[in-house]
Amino acid sequence: MNITRRPALAALLAAPALSGVSRAQGQPLKLGVPTAMTGTWAALGAQVVRSCRLWAKTVNAEGGLLGRPVEFLFEDTQGVPANCLRKAQEMVERDRVNILLGLMASSEALAVMPKLADWNALFISSVNGAGSITAEAWVPNAFRANTSGPMGARALALWLRNSPQTNFFSLSLDYAWGRSSVETFEGLLTGIGKRSIGSVFAPVGTRDYSSFITRIRQANPQALYIALTGDDGTAFLRQAAQYRLFERMPVVTETVDMLFTRPAGDAAIGLVGGSRYSFAYDHPANNAFVARFRAEYNELPDTYDGEQWQALEVLRAAVLKAGATDTPSVVAALRDLQLNSIKGPLKIRGCDGQAEQQGFVVRVARREGFPVPAPEVIATFTAAEVTPACRASNFS
Repeated sequence: MNITRRPALAALLAAPALSGVSRAQGQPLKLGVPTAMTGTWAALGAQVVRSCRLWAKTVNAEGGLLGRPVEFLFEDTQGVPANCLRKAQEMVERDRVNILLGLMASSEALAVMPKLADWNALFISSVNGAGSITAEAWVPNAFRANTSGPMGARALALWLRNSPQTNFFSLSLDYAWGRSSVETFEGLLTGIGKRSIGSVFAPVGTRDYSSFITRIRQANPQALYIALTGDDGTAFLRQAAQYRLFERMPVVTETVDMLFTRPAGDAAIGLVGGSRYSFAYDHPANNAFVARFRAEYNELPDTYDGEQWQALEVLRAAVLKAGATDTPSVVAALRDLQLNSIKGPLKIRGCDGQAEQQGFVVRVARREGFPVPAPEVIATFTAAEVTPACRASNFS
């Protein structure tokens, strides 16, 4: 992790949990956020934290939820499943929290989900991409407001249908989300008349990708698919530029994050990928969120800023629909919930808790008014096109 990111996260954590002047007067509604604040995923955790704080400030200034001020409880999991399970249980038992959000790694979510019924708690995913969360590992008290890894891979595959490249090689991080993304992408290639000629998985926290790039060049694919994020993605893009990999083949990815394209600078130009959330999507709800975020933080929201905000808006809509905050009432309200989100129309599917939503493909390019290359939306797909069948982790 870049050490320069630590002060920003420390400042966020030092700020009061209830930002701004609140008009809410009731008993605080405590929301639990066990997330990665240090370690490999700290920069992503910072996005989760700052969106939570902005949302609390916004909601509390409007009178809270059902007249109750919102209070976030943050705990550092370091992205470790055992830590996340312990922190979540402490929040439930010690702080009487019944709503959990912001879990970082998919492996953390998969560790917590089996305990939700025993805790009489619910979980709304805003980050976790593993397809199994809404498939074989699904439990009734778990919901996913964000785009899954398979959904992002599907949007990219639909865009690639008309590309001249026919064989692909894959490079991914070696954990649940990365492997799920590669498995889905390889299956999707077959469906569009293309094929995979191999894949390789890098440990989380890899800084030297030279050996992986050598293997890619030896395989000599026509295009490369990557499932990387954060510092891992930045390290790869910089080294790929040094090896002039982009000159040999197009590089596409499941999720384009400014978190790794911005530090990569010009090395990221030309990268095409799915987008779980993009500030560049021109939609009234998103434009309002971007304006509010820029006014608060003087920067553009990135992937997990937007995904966390969307999950919280899903929660707000469910609480208002239920007229209550107890677990059974909110769970019932979440099933088949519909709202107009920052990514357009959204429906929480009752059968498995997956949010049906549009899929986007973006390209990193030099854009007027931006000091560094930034994503632009080049394709949009309907929810029906990019969402797997109920409790399915891929497309068949």
